[in-house]
Amino acid sequence: MEVLKKFPSASRISLAQVMQPEHANTQGNVHGGWIMKLVDEAGALACMRHAQRRVVTVAVDRMVFRSPIQIGHLVILTAEVSYTGRTSMEAEVQVIAENSITGVRTHTNTAYLVYVALDDKGSPTTVPGLAAENEEDEQRIEEGKKRQAERLKNAKAGVE
Repeated sequence: MEVLKKFPSASRISLAQVMQPEHANTQGNVHGGWIMKLVDEAGALACMRHAQRRVVTVAVDRMVFRSPIQIGHLVILTAEVSYTGRTSMEAEVQVIAENSITGVRTHTNTAYLVYVALDDKGSPTTVPGLAAENEEDEQRIEEGKKRQAERLKNAKAGVE
């Protein structure tokens, strides 16, 4: 039986939201936790699109905020599956802040999250593999394999 594989682009999703005053932290910028919530939603949607199943978040690799996001800016999140295991998937999520007046865009962070697909009973279930459409996909998939190997190595060593 041939294993189904999908291209990363088939899972790609984009979310956009204007940052409002209720999203602000005490510094007057967008609260990092709000961005983390949006990143998790974008990653989950990409993985659900890939697996055509419900998913749960298993891990979030480090998230570095390279620059603050201002209230009134448009936050654009783009996510796609960058690695698949038997039941798990890694999503790469890019976060861009855009000044809606000037059009200037700033890449604020990239995050990698791991999700597990669930069957109708809530148990982990297999997911389709990934097939590269181009050299960029091949590189992204290889980098995803390396990140997953590092996660498994750290888990075995008890490092979180």
